[in-house]
Amino acid sequence: MHKALTVGGFVSSFRTSLVTAGTALAAALTVICAPAQAAGARVSTAHELPGDRVYPEGITADPRTGDLYAGSYANGAVFKMTPGRRVAETFLPAGADGRDTANGLEADREGRLWVTDSTSGVFVYDLRSRELLARFDVPGSAPRFVNDLAIAPDGDVYLTDSLRAVVYRVTSEQFEEAKGGIATLVPYVDLKGALDPRADGGFSLNGIVADPSGRFLLTADMVGGDLFRLDIASGAVRRVALRGGDMLHADGLELRQGTLWVVHNTDNAISRWHVARDGASAGVERRLTDTALELPTTLVRRHGTLYVVRSQFDKGGPLGGEGRPRIPFTIAAVRGM
Repeated sequence: MHKALTVGGFVSSFRTSLVTAGTALAAALTVICAPAQAAGARVSTAHELPGDRVYPEGITADPRTGDLYAGSYANGAVFKMTPGRRVAETFLPAGADGRDTANGLEADREGRLWVTDSTSGVFVYDLRSRELLARFDVPGSAPRFVNDLAIAPDGDVYLTDSLRAVVYRVTSEQFEEAKGGIATLVPYVDLKGALDPRADGGFSLNGIVADPSGRFLLTADMVGGDLFRLDIASGAVRRVALRGGDMLHADGLELRQGTLWVVHNTDNAISRWHVARDGASAGVERRLTDTALELPTTLVRRHGTLYVVRSQFDKGGPLGGEGRPRIPFTIAAVRGM
C-alpha cells in the first residue's frame, strides 16, 4: 500500500474518530472529577534528533545498557541516544529494509530491537550488529496500521493493529523459525466485539503494555477512551474499570509495578494511574498538561525520569496543521510524575 494513501487514511479516520468520540463523551467528561495536577513536574529537553522531517513516534530503552532508541514515523529511521550525549546518532537509516515508518519500538533482554512499520508489520534487529534478524508481515490485504508493541516476561511479543482492532502475537518459537527470513503475523485476540461501535476503518487500539507478572496485557482504545485487559493464558478480554478519568487520546503506555503512565497525544498531557493487582481496575492519580510536550506519542521510564517523544505531528506532519515544526525534533525528560 502506498504510504501517502495510508497516512491520509490514518489522518482522516483519526480526526473523524476524535470528533465523534469528543461529542459523545462531552457530557460525561464535565462531571468526572479532575485528577490532581502534577504540581512540581518539570519538562526539559533530554536529546535532539538529527533531521528536519523526523516526526518521531516510538521510543524504548535497552534494558541492558540504558541506551534509548527512537523511531521516525516520517521515514522509518531509528536513532540511538546514549546517556550523557545530547545529540542522537542514526542507528538505522531511513527506509532501511523497506520500512516506511518506525512506530512502536521495544528492546528485549536478548539484545534485539523490535520495530513496527505501520503498513508492513514488525522488523527485528540485532542491537550490536544492526543486522535484520527476522521480519513478520501482516496477513491479507485489508487496511492495517501496526502501531505499538509490548514484550511479556516470557519473551512473547504482542502488537496492536489500530485499524483492524486486533492484537498479534509473536512467540519465541515463531521467532526462531522465522530467523533469516519473512514470516506472517498471527492474530492473537480480536477486540472488535469489545469496542464501542464505530465506522469501518476507524482508529482504535494504540498503546499496549505487559504486566510484569506475565498474567495480562493492557491496551488502550484512544478513540473510545477505554482500557482493556487481555488475559495472556486464555485471551479473554475485559474492560478495565477506570476511576477519575479515561483513556481518550491515549497513545503510548508505560507500566511499572502497578503504576501506569499514559500520554494523551492531542491533549499535550501525561496521566499517572494506579492499577489493581489483577488489572481489573485503575484510578488516576496525577495529570500533567503542558504545551511543552509538543503532541507526545509515547514514553519510557528510566531511573525515575520519563522520556517522552515530542512528535509535533500537528506542525505540517501526519496530522497536517499550520506552521513548521521546531527544529531539531527532540525527546523530552519529564520529572516529578
